[in-house]
Amino acid sequence: MMKKVYICSPLGGDVTGNLQRAKQYAKYALLCGTAPVVPHFYALCLNDENPKEREIGLAAGLSLLWFCDELWVFGDRVSHGMEKEINFAKNLNIRTCYIKESQVKQTLKKQGGTYHA
Repeated sequence: MMKKVYICSPLGGDVTGNLQRAKQYAKYALLCGTAPVVPHFYALCLNDENPKEREIGLAAGLSLLWFCDELWVFGDRVSHGMEKEINFAKNLNIRTCYIKESQVKQTLKKQGGTYHA
């Protein structure tokens, strides 16, 4: 069975760009032999700019974290939502890994894929 990794990266602000990066992070995780859990994709059906819908998405994402083996943190900054996810993972004793953009870029290029920062 594949290890389940929770993708933790910024969403708010540049939602379109951050969703594109989340796709890259999910592909990276798949190429690493894991099954990524990507709560960012809730933004495809919920409006991240609507506070109530954002909270629903955050709560749904945290509920998925219970089933994950690790939390993988991506991106140059840690947002408020990411802090919640990181702290929740700590409380659940879920291993947290910080993945550098250079690792993602190298892996995707090595596999013949494209990388869009």
